[in-house]
Order: sequence, then structure tokens, then C-alpha cells
Amino acid sequence: MSKLKVAMVGCGRISRMYKQVFERLSDDVEVAWVVDIKKERAEAFAESFPNCKITTDYRDCLDQGIDVMHIATPHNMHPIIAIDAMKHGINVLTEKPMAITLKDADEMIRVADKQGVKLGVIFQTRYVKGCMELKKLIEDGKLGKLLSARSYLSWSRPDEYYSKSDWKGTWDKEGGGVLIDQAIHSIDRVQWLIGDEIEWIEGTMGNRYHHIVKVEDVAEAFVKFKEGCLYHLYACNCYSYDAPIEIEIVGEKGRVGLLQDMAWVQLDGEERYEIKDGYDGLAVGPSYWGSSHITQVKDFYKSVGEDLPVTIDGIEGRRALEIIKGIYISANKRERLPVPFKDEQITAIK
Repeated sequence: MSKLKVAMVGCGRISRMYKQVFERLSDDVEVAWVVDIKKERAEAFAESFPNCKITTDYRDCLDQGIDVMHIATPHNMHPIIAIDAMKHGINVLTEKPMAITLKDADEMIRVADKQGVKLGVIFQTRYVKGCMELKKLIEDGKLGKLLSARSYLSWSRPDEYYSKSDWKGTWDKEGGGVLIDQAIHSIDRVQWLIGDEIEWIEGTMGNRYHHIVKVEDVAEAFVKFKEGCLYHLYACNCYSYDAPIEIEIVGEKGRVGLLQDMAWVQLDGEERYEIKDGYDGLAVGPSYWGSSHITQVKDFYKSVGEDLPVTIDGIEGRRALEIIKGIYISANKRERLPVPFKDEQITAIK
């Protein structure tokens, strides 16, 4: 397979990960374009790829033979750029969330299908070795009927995290706060492991500490799955440090869980054992980024090169977004929300 020509759109904080991924995959990938509205950031990223072109407008590279466009911009721009790129025949791998409204997510899925291109959404923590083994264990029925699940995220985001950004902590650009930005990965892992459709969502949210923004910095919710599993989640980003994420799923025959990226299994009548991740990839930036970006990127490139289904496509990427939007709407309405529901744009915490 010839080298894939890729474009990197957005050179903010997460782009450190992509730079090292592209360097590691240099035999298979040519970074042809680097895009950022701040030219100096694009220039800094492009220093590692001297033959690539730089622009402040992603539209400049739409008709330049790009195979894959990576999108790591503010959340509200993900569907705008992705839909434009896919209409030009470009495969898209976007950072999470794929959009901040379900309407936009559905349009992204529709365009990808109509244009016959690949659409992928980054949820790299699914690729952690322990998480994948837990998925197989659950699918093989080792836990029996799933009864309940929980996830607990308590991280730290100081006021400067928001004050230094022109889009973080906003409903119209980020789409929310701790749920859509930090807790989305743990929410995605839990719903993926359970593997069931949702019956209803009921949640609350508040802003207890970050008074310079109007989005939530704490939230809790119950999510009821159709087969009976009841999932409770809690998330806050006003803790004193980024504590390891805790996930647990309970079935009739035992329990499994994750402490950050280390999985554990406790089946009835057997000793508890742990599954440590081998980190067959890169560990760049905060520890909770993990090392699986490169694993998902390689998987997506394989789907493009061999015309295979995308593992985490638009439909899969939409699932966590539906839960998060359901919590927001339920919290604002102060009522249990049956699924599916009509999406609404949140503008403030009531």
C-alpha cells in the first residue's frame, strides 16, 4: 500500500500525540498539510515534517489529494470540517466528541455513508489491552446477566484551564464541561462494555467551583439499559489532582473493572486477577491519554487502505454523545428522559 497523505487540522494541546504518531508511522504516512487558525502553531507542528504545506484555512487542502483528515479543533468545528472534507471524498478521523449536537452527529454519519468514505471517532481508551479483554469476557457470558455498573472520575481543571482558552468551558463551542470533555471516555468505555441500547437517562449537574464559566464542573446520572443493567456515573473536575478513573461492572457471576488502564476480574469461585496494559504504542502527555492513540490511528488507516469497516465509526462515536446530551437535557428539565429523545441546545445550567 502506498503512503497515505494526511492533513492535521488543529494544532492545540492534543496535537503532541499526533506528531509522535505520525513520526512513528512515517513509513506509511505522509503529512501533507498542517492547518491551524494560529499560523505559528501550524509552523511549530510542521517542523517535524519539512515537506508539508501550512495553512490557516482547512479549505485550502480539500482538493489536494488528501486521503485522511485528522480533526483536533474546538468541538463545534468537528462536524463543519468533517462534512466539508467528506463531501470532497476525504476520509475523516475526528477527536471526540464527534459533534456537540446529535443532529450534527447524524448528518456526519449520513454524509459518510452517501459519499462512501470512512468516518472514525477517537475513543482510544477502548483499545487498552485490559479493556479489550474485559469486552471479550463479557461477550463470552463469563459475567452472566449484567446487573449494574459505575464510573467515577475526579480530576483537576484550574480556572486557568478555562481563562487561557477562547472555547473551553462554553456551551456553544465546547458543548459543555466535565461530561463532554473529561468524562466522555469513561462513559464511552462503560456503554461499549455493556453493549446494550439505552432505555432512559436521569441526571443532575452543577457548577460548584469554576464560576468563571457557565458549564458544569460536576455531574451524576443513572443510565438504564434495556436488558436491565443500571449504570451510575459521577464526574467532577474540581478535585486536587487527576485521580485514576474507576470503572466497575457487576454481573450475576462476578465483577470486573478498570483502574485507569489496569483491568481486574473477580469471577465467583475464582481468585481476583489483574490485566496490565502492555502499552504497545505511545505515552505522550498526561497519563490518562494512555498510549492507544497510535493503535486506533493504525486501525483506521487499515480500514482506509483495505476498505474495511471502521471499528469506531460515526454510529459508535454517537453513543457516548447521546448519553451526555441526555444527562444535560434531563438535568435541565429535572426529569427522567426516555431514549430516544429530542436534542436541545443547552445554554446555561438551570
